Amino acid sequence: MSEGRIETTGEDVARFETVIIGGGQAGLAVGHYLRDRGGSFVILEANGHVGDSWRNRWDSLLLFTPARINGLPGMRFPAPGGEFVGKDAMADFLETYAERFRLPVRAGVRVDRLSRDQNGFVVSAGDQRFEAENVVVAMANYQDAQPPVFVGELDPGIVQMHSFEYRNPSQLQDGGVLIVGAGNSGADIGIEVSRDHRTWMAGKESAHIPFRIETAIARFVLLRIVRFVGQHVLTVRTPMGRKLRPKFLASAAPLVRVKPKDLVAAGIERVGRVEGVKDGLPQLDDGRTLDVSNVIWCTGFRPGFSWIDLPVFDERGDPEHERGVVGSQPGLYFVGLKFLYAATSDTITGVGRDAKRVANHIAGNGQR
Repeated sequence: MSEGRIETTGEDVARFETVIIGGGQAGLAVGHYLRDRGGSFVILEANGHVGDSWRNRWDSLLLFTPARINGLPGMRFPAPGGEFVGKDAMADFLETYAERFRLPVRAGVRVDRLSRDQNGFVVSAGDQRFEAENVVVAMANYQDAQPPVFVGELDPGIVQMHSFEYRNPSQLQDGGVLIVGAGNSGADIGIEVSRDHRTWMAGKESAHIPFRIETAIARFVLLRIVRFVGQHVLTVRTPMGRKLRPKFLASAAPLVRVKPKDLVAAGIERVGRVEGVKDGLPQLDDGRTLDVSNVIWCTGFRPGFSWIDLPVFDERGDPEHERGVVGSQPGLYFVGLKFLYAATSDTITGVGRDAKRVANHIAGNGQR
């Protein structure tokens, strides 16, 4: 693949036929397919290295899917098929993938505005400017941490952090820990910190997958069935998929590795919703306050697309598209969104299909 025509001026402007924003699995998969179709493109990655979005998560994080289904188009994951690998192994895989296919990634480039003028799309990143006929936004719906508005009212002596800041229990001080949020992040982190700290978990109990993913039958049979359903049955093309899609978009994913009984066995005390702060302590919906020394906000993320200065969002702030193609802005695409086409669209096991369709659309649009 040749980078093709690149025009630069004194204003540090570069022109490509396609700019991909995001160098994670979604952006790399799109890049892989664009290489086969010719045309100049660049992948802009905000982090310093490909894979850092995985490296910067908590130390003990393991993927929920075995290695056999963690590959990307053109490259298998280099681990035994039934193994659940850690986040650093996934980060290294993405970096190797970009190197193997010689994908033109520019790391450390954080996009702060996407707009359009009479010549096409304009991507701004600090003092850098990229112009393109096509732009692929390759990232998940939720990018910005969403702690409650009252976090600043907690006693300053309490150590508090969002789940994206948590790495391991050494960041915590002696005393109790309150985990706010009962999803997968909260459950995984809660199990870990409960080994050395009295731990409370606030939030509504989540649904959970009714089997242990580590068992042989799960790794070699059940997870394959789950993936098939998520990839081919729960899609925007099936009645069942269209019916369930709004529920998928509005609710958290079920617990995968940790089960509710595991939380009980770990001695984690379940409490109600945290509704505010009283006397510097977190206050629950039953009026109680918890005298804790640490709070970890596992409260999820909200859409992080405020930098897109184009009228492509619905009333909830979600991009309006058809399988990643934005009809109102020809040449604009999304890949990596939750249930973009199927229930697996935002996972490493499902992103390749959406990436291929978008790359084909770019090649067939005459936008080359």
